[in-house]
Order: sequence, then structure tokens, then C-alpha cells
Amino acid sequence: MLTGAGRGFSSGADLVAGGGLPDDVGAALESHLNPLIEAVFALPMPVVAAVRGPCAGAGCSLALAADFVIAGRSAYFLQAFINLGLVPDAGATWLLPRLAGRARAMEMMMLGERIPAGKAAEWGMIARMVEDDELDAEAGALAARLAQGPTAAYTLLRKLARDAEQVPLTEALAAERRAQTLAGSTEDFKAGVMGFLTKQPPRFEGR
Repeated sequence: MLTGAGRGFSSGADLVAGGGLPDDVGAALESHLNPLIEAVFALPMPVVAAVRGPCAGAGCSLALAADFVIAGRSAYFLQAFINLGLVPDAGATWLLPRLAGRARAMEMMMLGERIPAGKAAEWGMIARMVEDDELDAEAGALAARLAQGPTAAYTLLRKLARDAEQVPLTEALAAERRAQTLAGSTEDFKAGVMGFLTKQPPRFEGR
């Protein structure tokens, strides 16, 4: 589970932390941020992001890279790069059109305005909005539920869904076929079938 410490998820980068503007504003992308986003995508388990307060800049991309984003009512999502004469980064130009649609993504990125949690939910950017005092419990319960699920199937499903955003239908169908063969050979599949037949909750063990 990803979350921020204190009142916000991320306030964005501090461009003047070193006492002046860097010569190459994009250098940190290659060395830190891009590998981080790719690492989140490559994880073998579902990722839950719990967001409250500001969720800006590269931190916004990090949160939206999660499989489930639960936001408190105080949360807002912001791509303010354009206000500084910069372009969105850390995967924002790839993520946002896929989550919110091109028109809304361009509005968010080109106008550089806050998107409140409620609007983010309406746009399909996040899974849901909850009251701030319910955020930790809601996100924690979701993470606990996922931890008890068929984790081998989650790994396969996560890769299928990510890859399907970039491949033709025929390739996606073939990938599903291969993944289903793997999933069908697991002990979790046997446990799931037995639970269905006996009408008892299955005990998944991730193998």
C-alpha cells in the first residue's frame, strides 16, 4: 500500500531545493522517478494507494500507477507542470489519457488546475472517494482482502491488464490463453473450485 506521511500524499518536486534551478530538470526522471514508476508496474502483487490532501506532480503519477486508488475527501490531484513552463512527467502523459480519457487528461494537464477527489472518481481516475477519517480503514481493509486472495492469479491478471493497454486484441487473447493455463495449474484454482462446490470460502495460499 502506498500512502503519504502527514496531511498530504505528495506536494510535488522542490525545484529550488539545491539553491537554484537545475541545469537539467529531467535528469531526476532518468535516475529516480522513471525507474520507480516502472518498478510499481512490475510488482507481482496488487498495489493500493491511499491518498489524502495534495497529490501533485510525479507523486500524482505514482499514486495513479496503483491498481486501486482510494482518496479521502480532502484529496486533490494536480499536474501543475504547465504553470512552470514544463510538461507532465513520471508517466502522467501515458497514465491520464488511459484513466480519464484524452479530453479530460488534456484539460488537467494543459490547464494545471486541481482535480478534487470527487471529480477524480467521476472521471474514472480513482476507484472511490471516502471521508478522510475512513481512508485508512477503507484502504487497509482492501489491502487485507487482496492479501488473502489468489495471489498467483493476481500476478497474472496484473500483467495481462497492463500489457493489454499496448497490444492488439489477438495478442491479448493469446496472452490470456497462456495465463489461464498457468492459473489453472495452481493449488489456488483447486481451492477455489472446492470452495465453490462446498459453498465455503476458499483458502488461497498463493501457489
